[in-house]
Order: sequence, then C-alpha cells, then structure tokens
Amino acid sequence: MKHFTSLEDAGEPGPLVQSALALKQKPHQHALAPGKRVGLIFLNPSLRTRLSSQVAAQNLGAEAIVLDIGKDGWALEFEDGVTMDGDKAEHIREASAVMGRYFDVLGVRTFPELKDRESDYAETLLTAFMEHAGVPVVSLESATRHPLQSLADVVTIKEHWKESRRPKVVLTWAPHVKALPQAVPNSFVEWMREADVDLVVTNPEGYDLAPEFIQDVTVIHDQLEALKAADFVYVKNWSSYEQYGKILNQDTSWTLSNEHLAVTNNAKVMHCLPVRRNLVIKDEVLDGPNAIHLDQSENRVYAAQAVFKRLLEL
Repeated sequence: MKHFTSLEDAGEPGPLVQSALALKQKPHQHALAPGKRVGLIFLNPSLRTRLSSQVAAQNLGAEAIVLDIGKDGWALEFEDGVTMDGDKAEHIREASAVMGRYFDVLGVRTFPELKDRESDYAETLLTAFMEHAGVPVVSLESATRHPLQSLADVVTIKEHWKESRRPKVVLTWAPHVKALPQAVPNSFVEWMREADVDLVVTNPEGYDLAPEFIQDVTVIHDQLEALKAADFVYVKNWSSYEQYGKILNQDTSWTLSNEHLAVTNNAKVMHCLPVRRNLVIKDEVLDGPNAIHLDQSENRVYAAQAVFKRLLEL
C-alpha cells in the first residue's frame, strides 16, 4: 500500500479491519514506529480526524505534528503554469515536497467547494500532494471520499454483528441546514460494496450519489420502505450530486426517530459526527440503546493506527 486515499489503495479491506481490531485490544505499540514522524495537514476544520490521527500515531511511537494551512502556513497555489502575482505565496510543488522531507507519512484533509463538480471530483489538491510529497499520503477526507471514516465504520459493524447471516445495512439521507459534500456517503458505499453485507441506500429524488459509487447498489426513495428489517442504519446528509452542491429538500420527515426504528430489526444507528441533534437524528435515538456513533468515533483511532502501521512498515 503506497497511499491510503480510497478502498482501491487498501486492496482487500479484511486485513486492515483485523489489524484495527487487534490494535484496539492492545493499542499501545510504541516500539513499532520510534523516530517516525506523521504530518497532519488540514485545509479545513476537524475534531475527530485531527485527534484520532494524533492519538493513532502516538500509540505507535511516532510523533504527530499538525499544520493548519489556513492559520499556520502560507496560502497555497495549486495551479501549474501560473504567474504567482496574487495572494498565493507558495506553490504546492514546493510546499508538499518540503513536507515530504520532514515526515515519513503525510495525512491531508481537503474539502470540496461544491461549486464545480468536475473540479471537485478531479481531486486536484489530494493528487498534488501524492505527486510531489515523495512519501505515503493518507486522506483525512477529500472532496469525494473519507476512507479512514469508512474503515472505522466497517470495524464498528464487525464488532456489533455476531450472527451468521449477512446484515442489512441502510444508508439514509437526512436533512441539514448546510450543503454538505458526498465524501462520507460515497466512501461508505464504496467500502460496503466490498463488505459481507446487504446494502440499501435511501434518499429523496435528486439526491442519488454518483453512478461510479452506487453502481449496482439498491436505491429506494421511500425511506420507511428501505428501513424495513434493517440491522444497521447509517444516517448522513449530503448535497445533490446531480444539481451539484445544491440543497433540494429539507424534509424533516427524513429525520431519524424511534418511529423510523420501529420498522427495522432493532437496528444499530450510526453517524460519522458531528451530528445536528433533532435535525439529522432525534435525541431519543442518539441517547437511546441503539446508537453506536460513539463506538464509531472511538474506532477512528484504531482505523488510523492500522493504516499508519501498514505505511510506516514499508
């Protein structure tokens, strides 16, 4: 594994999942990466990704250093061939190459502008780091994917599912006040397609995810119908892919409540956080026995730790 930016980089997810589960049982493995440095580069805010990645690196004995580009670094230019006579003081070619000389692994968090679909889905920023850094790059979320979150999601489902049959997993859209990217649902679908689950996606008309991610996954536009007999329900908002970045619907009947859970198989409820209470998910669900969103957040540490361990062993 040269980088970790998608399921394709990871290959078969099973070994990484097992590694994360093993590290959760014995997380303090300080002898694995002494003297190694992990750079965590943020171009947009973060709570869980920042903290879990720092803890993960430190659990392996590596040093984690965080750089918030917006506050701590020069404004970066990503376009090639431009005359830099504007407000951008440093080009990504130099910035990423220098970072690569300081660190053994670079984690990079970027974010889409949600204005130009072609530009966002080209993953220009993340690709630039991979091209110029000269060291393994880990996506801490990009315009189209959030693979560390998805790995933690698979780990969480593995922990909570003890039956021999395949669980039914439903990814459901929920309303939100802001236009959010498709990165988390895209990535979740990508990983669930390779997992031993029966996946269904439910969202209102106009919110279907990109065909390259959905492929042959069942999509149902009736939420209650989709939730029937579900064993896991993953709740997440995303803006429209078809009318890119637009909010087309704020129908609060999609807010997950105990009424929705009543049609499931006493489903466990997942969310990547942060979650807007009583808009995305009702308090009665988040504070109830079915919610496992905090387990997901804890597993972000062990997902990152498994990835760093694999890359630092190269």
